[in-house]
Amino acid sequence: MAGLRNESEQEPLLGDIPGSREWDILETEEHYKSRWRSIRILYLTMFLSSVGFSIVILSIWPYLQKIDPTADTSFLGWVIASYSLGQMVASPIFGLWSNYRPRKEPLIVSILISVAANCLYAYLHIPASHNKYYMLVARGLLGIGAGNVAVVRSYTAGATSLQERTSSMANISMCQALGFILGPASTDEAQIPQGNIDQVAVVAINVLFFVALFIFALFETIITPLTMDMYAWTQEQAVLYNGIILAALGVEAVVIFLGVKLLSKKIGERAILLGGLIVVWVGFFILLPWGNQFPKIQWEDLHNNSIPNITFGEIIIGLWKSPMEDDNERPTGCSIEQAWCLYTPVIHLAQFLTSVVLIGLGYPVCNLMSYTLYSKILGPKPQGVYMGWLTASGSGARILGPMFISQVYAHWGPRWAFSLVCGIIVLTITLLGVVYKRLIALSVRYGRIEE
Repeated sequence: MAGLRNESEQEPLLGDIPGSREWDILETEEHYKSRWRSIRILYLTMFLSSVGFSIVILSIWPYLQKIDPTADTSFLGWVIASYSLGQMVASPIFGLWSNYRPRKEPLIVSILISVAANCLYAYLHIPASHNKYYMLVARGLLGIGAGNVAVVRSYTAGATSLQERTSSMANISMCQALGFILGPASTDEAQIPQGNIDQVAVVAINVLFFVALFIFALFETIITPLTMDMYAWTQEQAVLYNGIILAALGVEAVVIFLGVKLLSKKIGERAILLGGLIVVWVGFFILLPWGNQFPKIQWEDLHNNSIPNITFGEIIIGLWKSPMEDDNERPTGCSIEQAWCLYTPVIHLAQFLTSVVLIGLGYPVCNLMSYTLYSKILGPKPQGVYMGWLTASGSGARILGPMFISQVYAHWGPRWAFSLVCGIIVLTITLLGVVYKRLIALSVRYGRIEE
């Protein structure tokens, strides 16, 4: 009697064919090499994408101030959010596209969009006015190009067995982390009934992934303004020092991914996800200001309505090698325009660095475990659309995160901002506890293999 082959620990999803268990065939050596060659190419794609993202993210705020002095921290939130808005819109489209057409098509289109967007971003200083809006458009187009993450994740999920899944997802995340440090042919998948998927678990993972991306997006958004306010760093110092910090987090993430691949076999992905959320909560709790020492106040605020003369070389090197005399003219410290600067204690450097280490530990764990659990919950079916929605969920977080933190930080300061983040994480941990028993692989849920 014909039917669908059950997913097992050893079978890649893309190899599934109609037929009973008796009709199963062994994977050939040629097919095995083909699918892993494709997966490794996608590893490279993720690495290069992360390199481009990491080169730009820290220099956005100084670059925005240079090309358009009328831009403030609130507009910075919109600029950073536009990237994720583009990714949120494009991810489901690319995911759906990859379900019905060869996956190389959406990948090529997304790469071409990214190239065009980067060219626009490089020449934002040329127009005589409205430069900040051109940056908004450029970042949005870059986000659309980044929508190919859904295709990469869905292909990897479909081309690996349950046994290979955690390791492969960890490798993808590791390639992303390495990118931050350095600034088989597709066959027809077998279908399974839609009702077999635990939709509650699917929604829960989307929410958990949203929060994980939300908290890291707001962290990478606020890190430059925060250090400039708290430690009176210049723009160039903030870009350089925070670049070093994020590079160190990339190294930390690589080590974590290697450890998680081993640890998940002993305690499981759900327990690791819970531990990651707890570590992130501790990281943000440590950031709460305390004590009697206050940040240096920036009593004067220079306003220059002219468009500065920026060379292409300054853009390429990340803006931290601009002329020293310009650096000396800029006031440093916490701006008097932010009333909270007068009564909010400074966040000590030791606090900040400890928090960075903990957030850098917890975030990659939450990111990786969310993707891994999600792919296992979906089971042996085309995952392009589902992965597209997961990526869109993360993109939505990257839209709201910068907008949230830029507004709360500007008006009420770090104490309120980080307190609210801690509250959000507590609610997320509660949600995870409620759905904990449902976050299992489809084959485990139906008793096909033991958990």
